[in-house]
Amino acid sequence: MSNVILSAQNVTKIYGVNTKHPVEALTNVSLDLHEGEFVCVMGPSGAGKSTFINTLSTIDIPTRGKVYINDVEVRTMSEIQIGRFRYENLGFIFQEFNLLDSLTIRENIAVPLALANYKKEDIDARIEKIADRLNIRKTLDRTPGECSGGQRQRAAIARALISEPKLIVADEPTGNLDSKNSHEILQLFRELNEVDGVSILMVTHDSMIASYSSKVLYIKDGIIDTEIVRGDMNQRDYFHKIVDINSEESQRLFMDEEA
Repeated sequence: MSNVILSAQNVTKIYGVNTKHPVEALTNVSLDLHEGEFVCVMGPSGAGKSTFINTLSTIDIPTRGKVYINDVEVRTMSEIQIGRFRYENLGFIFQEFNLLDSLTIRENIAVPLALANYKKEDIDARIEKIADRLNIRKTLDRTPGECSGGQRQRAAIARALISEPKLIVADEPTGNLDSKNSHEILQLFRELNEVDGVSILMVTHDSMIASYSSKVLYIKDGIIDTEIVRGDMNQRDYFHKIVDINSEESQRLFMDEEA
């Protein structure tokens, strides 16, 4: 069995702890994500998907329980240590791209390395390499506003990959893309996972996108309700199994609301 890159142990996340109306978004969630795994997180709106990956990836801190990334417990680290840890170990990709409009694509991609005090020549060399891989060399000196949605998402992915992270955390990364660009981005994710050995933890509502993964976690009411492992299934059969689970859960939600 490959190394565990991320381990969550009985993680609970409560918002508004000291208020009259605290909200428990996650309840005693446990997960081991192994090196080289591609895990998709699914579930209805408000189920806790984004809270789940944010809490597991240092963006948020659990109320109870422990999160380890590469055997380091996140809650024992200072804010400065967590910041450096993110630059060195994690790559984040979001639906809204989160690029800085005042910077060129080149400058946006360079941000993680600049914050980590890399030398300019090392930054330039890495940018050229990743730009070629993602086919965005022609956009490097444009601002985000001068680029298409697909180009901006590729830039966001380049920024996430520039520090050569061991784990990519993605929240609906194809949500603002058309089907052609979505397919190309997912093919890239598959290549990063299968060829480069990068682990991926991704939220999606789309069963087709989830079918690129090796495992699907279905979250409901702040807990992991169902787990689907691809194993030896081909992508078509895996896709249909994911669709079936989503259909069953949708029917159950509808029946609960009717009741």
